[in-house]
Amino acid sequence: MNQTALRSAPPRRTRRTVVVGLAILGLAVVAFAVRRPLLMAAPRCLAGRWHGCYDTVNGVLLMMLVGLPLATLVALALSRRRRAAGVTSAWRMSLAEVGLVYGTVPFVWMTMMPGPGAGSVPGRVSLVPLRDLVTMGPVGIGGNLLIFAALGFFAPMRFAALASVPRILALAAGCSALVETAQYVLRLDRVSSVDDVLVNAAGAVLAGLASRRWWRTPA
Repeated sequence: MNQTALRSAPPRRTRRTVVVGLAILGLAVVAFAVRRPLLMAAPRCLAGRWHGCYDTVNGVLLMMLVGLPLATLVALALSRRRRAAGVTSAWRMSLAEVGLVYGTVPFVWMTMMPGPGAGSVPGRVSLVPLRDLVTMGPVGIGGNLLIFAALGFFAPMRFAALASVPRILALAAGCSALVETAQYVLRLDRVSSVDDVLVNAAGAVLAGLASRRWWRTPA
């Protein structure tokens, strides 16, 4: 092993440790913040009552935490396979792929849960910026910031074409606009608000800035 490889190995291990540590810390903070709702949903899930386990916010959050070890194993398996094939940055790419899917799909699922009047209540639209922001409250704002946070954090780590703030903003805003449009078209008894798009995009950008030192650069 040459001296260049010896010098590059410790920084890579350090970056990997920092990324994993930040992910664990973030999950711990989320788990602590929602510990009471999770404990409320746990008995239903453990008893096999799937109603309330996948069609409530509490249940989906609980399933995310329960499935975290499996997601970690998938990331490790992908990383090992890439290292065997001689792919550089195997762990970063694998972690980004799993984190991108695992951290985005459940939150999008929660935003697509129908309300009590789904199918019978006409779709509602709010196109005045910042009008709904006041009524969201801290929980609503925090939830909207998290919906595409994983997308903003992991996408530029995996795809060099997305390694810029304007592109992360455009991607998150586009995805959020699609979700809001689907809520309206499917008549899910939800308000399709421009403020949701703005907060979703802001959350993705903030998460992207947090992972900026690990963004993938063009070859």
